[in-house]
Amino acid sequence: MNVNSTKVTAFGRFSYAHVFEPQASNNGGDPKYSVSLIIDKDDKETIQAIEAAVQNAITAGVGRFGGRIPANLHKPLRDGDQEKPDDPAYAHALFLNASCKTKPGVYRRETVNGEKSYIQLTEEEFYSGCYGFASLNFFAYNTNGNKGIGANLNNILKTREGEYLGGRSTASADFDGLDAEENVPE
Repeated sequence: MNVNSTKVTAFGRFSYAHVFEPQASNNGGDPKYSVSLIIDKDDKETIQAIEAAVQNAITAGVGRFGGRIPANLHKPLRDGDQEKPDDPAYAHALFLNASCKTKPGVYRRETVNGEKSYIQLTEEEFYSGCYGFASLNFFAYNTNGNKGIGANLNNILKTREGEYLGGRSTASADFDGLDAEENVPE
């Protein structure tokens, strides 16, 4: 990573994934694409990279704060144990919310004959609960008295499946114990 960079590629679990259709925010803002990235607290490398990029964004954006860093500066990396204690997906994890106005790329990677290719995913293939990498840019903001560092979502690379978050179950969880040929009503 560039030592002055505000860009990071971070690994985690995706939650509140709205990456195919933009969603309006709670405060009535413009609809945006967004995702919450859950990062295990033991992933020190990812956490340090994010903290360095956030610090670089603070340094680059100090002009937006009137030339000095405010004491109550909002930072994007938050503690899941403190802020979401009743949600097991956020246990022993940090998380950040990232958004963008333009649709992010959502991919999986295949390697065939040593060549990497990126395949665009559908809504059925990418969901809240799967794991992968998010490409993020951190930036300073000063809006309506709120000062902080935000995370802009660029692209997503899904690396593996995960248990659905939000109550949805997988087909295997619903049907693996069922012998469809024997249990068909006549």
